[in-house]
Amino acid sequence: MIVFGAAGGMAGSAWAQDVQDDPFKSFPSISAQPKMPKLNSFSPVIPSEAAHGPTTRDVRLEALLKDKGGAVEQGLTWRVFSPIPGSDGKLPLVATSQGGSAAFQLVPGEYFVNVAFGRAGATRKIRVAETGSFERQVLVLDAGGVTLNAVSGADVRIPQGELSFSIFSSDVKEDGERALVVADVKPSTVVRLNTGTYHVVSNYGSVNAVIRADIQVEAGKLTEATIQHRAAKLTLKLVAEPGGEAIADTAWSILTASGDVVSESVGAFPTLVLAEGDYSAVARNNEKIYQRDFTVTAGVNADVEVLLSNTAAQPGAQSAAVAPGNAQD
Repeated sequence: MIVFGAAGGMAGSAWAQDVQDDPFKSFPSISAQPKMPKLNSFSPVIPSEAAHGPTTRDVRLEALLKDKGGAVEQGLTWRVFSPIPGSDGKLPLVATSQGGSAAFQLVPGEYFVNVAFGRAGATRKIRVAETGSFERQVLVLDAGGVTLNAVSGADVRIPQGELSFSIFSSDVKEDGERALVVADVKPSTVVRLNTGTYHVVSNYGSVNAVIRADIQVEAGKLTEATIQHRAAKLTLKLVAEPGGEAIADTAWSILTASGDVVSESVGAFPTLVLAEGDYSAVARNNEKIYQRDFTVTAGVNADVEVLLSNTAAQPGAQSAAVAPGNAQD
């Protein structure tokens, strides 16, 4: 078990475990490819034309995740380009293949061969001679993968629909930003990446429950990382008595201890996720204002009940109760 510390943002942590038995077959994967040259020409070798033109050679290609590793048997996309730019200035695509190892019939000459494995890839220039043997070409991807998930508090499961991840480069540019590698990654989805350190941003809900962590991707390994959020899900209610029915048409504002507004909504019992800390709930109903302070504890989902008094409420009047909710959804 490898422990990763959170970097920046709200305090938090992540832990990860290497999965090595058929690692890239256990989870759904992101199929989007890394950025490639725009391809607007396709020039396959047509057997009938090849018979009357230059003789083609058998070119066999395979890819490894790491040096001296086994050949990748699925999930690869191969592209073969001519090195001579077309009239549009782009390299013409000669052939393509998907799956594992590939075999092409190519006219003697020079080519650029690119193999992509999710967001990881490798490129090599090859020369196909007219005569003599042509050895199988092996490209080393130097790649692995990561699958992300998260809990709230110590071990409270977070519904997958309320989580999203973005993966950034670990390098910080001159403007203080990081290059985005892939956005909106769903939990338990394999992201195939070149080896290295990546900066992961995990969003729980849509308010302020954000955790950042650095994750290491190793060649030939799938790392299953779990990020620990310091947050909880809350349901807001304006009630006449503890446990009473929520009053409809209530406008809500949630303020931090320093007075900053972090959320606004309208409804009888809106639900939101907040990072742990101290807050104030302000309820507006019938031109009256009710307010109370409350504390969010990581992993403790709860109902925040703001009580009505028997007398007309004055702006800023305090009357409320917090009812613990179900820690598990």
